[in-house]
Amino acid sequence: MIQIVFALVSGLLFGAGLVISHMVDPAKVLAFLDLAGDWDPSLALVMGAAVAVFFVGYRAAMRMDQPVFAPHFEIPDRRDFDRRLIGGSILFGVGWGLIGLCPGPALADLTLAPQSVLLFVAAMIAGIGLFHLLPKPAPRIAQAAASGAVDA
Repeated sequence: MIQIVFALVSGLLFGAGLVISHMVDPAKVLAFLDLAGDWDPSLALVMGAAVAVFFVGYRAAMRMDQPVFAPHFEIPDRRDFDRRLIGGSILFGVGWGLIGLCPGPALADLTLAPQSVLLFVAAMIAGIGLFHLLPKPAPRIAQAAASGAVDA
């Protein structure tokens, strides 16, 4: 139960940070992304602060034997790039650049101006559902062999 409470508090804190930093304002985000036009660099400070906080938190967490509210750390170990990762990254970036919203700020914006982001959130949920319906690619033999799962 404490994990759920901590996750809720963390999510609320993250959402509050998005609202305070104006990352829920698509016009502000688009001005930040418009390097050739009327560029607004203020979100670079927000991103820099977020990276600094993450860096300190990550370094502190890696010195711990285990997390406070979980039995063990769950750190991704994949380092490869595949078509799905690259395609998803491109799709995310194009969508963000076209309308100035990404999932976190859109969900936070539901509390402030739901009518302006409702279509985006509905499309996002539909996309997530479609992703889960599509067949997953089979694991590549090279990856399985590298992990020792396949005898050579």
